[in-house]
Amino acid sequence: MAGSNADKLFDKKYTCPICENNFTAKTVRSGKTRMIRTDMDLRNVYEDIEPLKYDVILCPKCGYAALARFFPNVTNIQQKYISEKITPNFKPLQDDGDDYTYEQALTRYKIAFANAVVKMAKFSEGAYLSLKTAWIYRSYKESLDREMAGYETKYEKLEISEKENLRKAYDYFVKAVQTEEFPMCGMDEPTVDYIIAVLAMEFGDYFDSSKLLSKLITSYSASGRLKDRARDVKEELARRMKEAGVDSE
Repeated sequence: MAGSNADKLFDKKYTCPICENNFTAKTVRSGKTRMIRTDMDLRNVYEDIEPLKYDVILCPKCGYAALARFFPNVTNIQQKYISEKITPNFKPLQDDGDDYTYEQALTRYKIAFANAVVKMAKFSEGAYLSLKTAWIYRSYKESLDREMAGYETKYEKLEISEKENLRKAYDYFVKAVQTEEFPMCGMDEPTVDYIIAVLAMEFGDYFDSSKLLSKLITSYSASGRLKDRARDVKEELARRMKEAGVDSE
């Protein structure tokens, strides 16, 4: 796998807002990906490459890490917290190959989440990071060779981690919509409502999911495509409620 995506990547230059170190991070070249489908919770699936592997930017000197959209934005007090609590414990990663493995990518996500906790990031940042971490676990799970030794054990372990991060994303998004303004992580209110509805369904909060989906389907601000997705989820929700013996009325 290592090096297989080298032609689709380039080294983008960054300056760390914490320690002012100049470094490069692997970034997917625009136009080099081909999307083949979108999951119900809006994870985009691409042919041959997993762009999610490259979404976390990590300073190799001080250990500051965040999703690319959040990386430049730190306050003075957040800089202080990261310098005091992240940097002294940070050990540079050994990932100088042409590509990142799933394990290397997940390590970066874990470091980014530790940074988010230390800098007391907004709930929305924690939600988005947790959602993308869940997606990485799902992608890793789907990439496994069914003939490999220990396939079922590895698959189950990754699925548990995926669900744990989806749960965190759900909890954080609910808190975010109660305390923050839109847009949120580049998403408008209907999109966030849609994601929450899907996650609510995933964790058995059927009535909350149904309420949000109904709101979306009748919304003036939601796009036609999002409304179509909401209708599809509504059908899946009805099926799951019937299986669970829950009255949909």
